Amino acid sequence: MIEKTFTIIDKDGIHARPAAILVSTVSKFKSEVIVEYKGKQVNLKSITSLMTLGAGEGDQIKVFVEGPDEEEAFQETEAVLKISIVVK
Repeated sequence: MIEKTFTIIDKDGIHARPAAILVSTVSKFKSEVIVEYKGKQVNLKSITSLMTLGAGEGDQIKVFVEGPDEEEAFQETEAVLKISIVVK
């Protein structure tokens, strides 16, 4: 399992367009990808679940990836987070 914490620095937080890109990217992998925010965990393959988190600028999210292609899934997830949602 791979686990990493990210801080959202985008002033809009996690909003619809980048969330859709993220879900589309993650959905092509067999691994399970989970996002945790304030103790709530959601499947990153569900845009509805992701949007209900309400994570905004300055908030920290934790990403967990586990499965047969977890390395590749994590790398692509991290890349999309850094480009679309602007995290550090």
